[in-house]
Amino acid sequence: MPGTPLVGWDDIAAVAPDGLAVLDCVGRFVRLNPAAVALCGAGEEAELLGVPAPFALAEGDGACWVGLLEEQPEGHSDGPSEERSDAQVAHWVSASGARREFAYRARTLASDPKFTVVSFRDVTDESHRQRRLVAIARTSIALATEGSLGSTLDAVAQQIVQADGLAGAQILTLDSTGRELRLMGSAGLRHWDVFLDRLLECRDRGARLCMLDSIKERKPIVVPHRWAQIREDPAWEPLHAYLGELNWDSFVSVPLMARGRPEGVLNAYFAPGQEIGSRTLEFLGAMAEQAALAVDYATLLQSEREGARRNERRRLARDLHDSIVQQVFSIGMQANAAGVLGTRGGPVPAEAVQQFAAEVGALSRTVLADLRAMVHELRPPSSARLGLEDAVSALVKSTENRTGLAIRLIRDQELDVIEPELAEDMYRIIAEAIHNVVKHAEATTVTIRLGVRDHTLTASVRDDGRGIAASAGRGNAPEGKAGRTARHHGYGLTTMRERAERWGGTMRIRSGAKSGTTVRVVIPLPVRVPESPPTDPESSRSARSAVPLPEAAKPVRSGS
Repeated sequence: MPGTPLVGWDDIAAVAPDGLAVLDCVGRFVRLNPAAVALCGAGEEAELLGVPAPFALAEGDGACWVGLLEEQPEGHSDGPSEERSDAQVAHWVSASGARREFAYRARTLASDPKFTVVSFRDVTDESHRQRRLVAIARTSIALATEGSLGSTLDAVAQQIVQADGLAGAQILTLDSTGRELRLMGSAGLRHWDVFLDRLLECRDRGARLCMLDSIKERKPIVVPHRWAQIREDPAWEPLHAYLGELNWDSFVSVPLMARGRPEGVLNAYFAPGQEIGSRTLEFLGAMAEQAALAVDYATLLQSEREGARRNERRRLARDLHDSIVQQVFSIGMQANAAGVLGTRGGPVPAEAVQQFAAEVGALSRTVLADLRAMVHELRPPSSARLGLEDAVSALVKSTENRTGLAIRLIRDQELDVIEPELAEDMYRIIAEAIHNVVKHAEATTVTIRLGVRDHTLTASVRDDGRGIAASAGRGNAPEGKAGRTARHHGYGLTTMRERAERWGGTMRIRSGAKSGTTVRVVIPLPVRVPESPPTDPESSRSARSAVPLPEAAKPVRSGS
């Protein structure tokens, strides 16, 4: 009959594919259809009645609008109607801890304005896909624009955390031998210089490092509820406080593969309630590929640069020694001969000859000393030939003899464990710091501390000079010289910092007009990868409890 509804409203709400909910004036659920109950992760409507909803009440409120790839940004036409979508995004955590994102629209009930009707759908996967695509794109940009490998991998780790809302991420790289791990990028976890040292201590106490399994098997490893396992394992006690600063639960380790060999590992720390499915592993794999490309590119670039530097240094050292040094030495000999002739009398006044001889001799000796110092500096394998300790000692003696500066060198033990390339970079950092002191600080004394403590290489160069600010022009530097001094400081300090960051280290500077300048460099030493990790019964138990994944994306699972 005309005017008679064919279907009741309750019947429509019951089969609606999207969630429908009614909120009261303070934003609590008062009515939900079955789809809404399911989307919120509840078993029945009664579980949600009176629970605060995640949706904004008033139309137009809320700062987070849906921004999926297919939609236009604010202010752009979305079609002939020229109307912008009013869908917003809300975040919901169910009673089980599952995190979801809802796209929704809200309208005030015309017949009773104190109630708001909301229709919503789950866009968690869509939002994740968008953020992951953006993360991959931004990471590609970072690979081309970031300066050092450390800053690039920090950017990659940050994109991973932001894209999926992870608790934290770490990127560790392997050295050229494939035997040592070094922490090079992180996000979500605070920087801690002794992290690798504590990790090594945990391994020595019997803890199993699943990242080693990931590298060995060359497959991702998923460890559900890993934090609970670590918290209860006394072998992990050295890292309990540090890892406890994160709000995390599960763990994934993905190898960085380049040219068919592992370049390192990506560790992802998942927040409680986050699911680890095939799409998540696919995203982490894509980001691991980006990180591996960065590592491989940096390795090739560094090898090329080092080779070019060695060849250039050798050539310059040979040319200086074979030509300029010998010529200056000959000038000195001629000046001495002229001095001898001058003492014999004759048409040339003796005083004039003697003065000429003294000036030329002094000049030649000065130039010869400077050129020999240049040859010493340009010789590439100084620290490799002598070792870091002896190379720095030789540098100190040479600087004292040349400048009269009083330098105190305090050395700790275990410097012989430093690998040659790291020793060379640390030597160059110290040499540049001393060079800055000689050229700019107007100091009288310098103290150098160098050693290995807590599996960390540390070095500091402290002077009693006038500080960086004063030497850059705010002190008594002549006009015109200040700009050149500041630029020299900038170039030199940038090079020093890049050398430290190459090894995952940091450089800090403290300077004052009355307290002088202190340059401190801290470089964590790498963790050596064991030949064959010991078996761990806990691994099997964790493997059996891992979340099932499709065969095509199934990772290796380990207990630690």
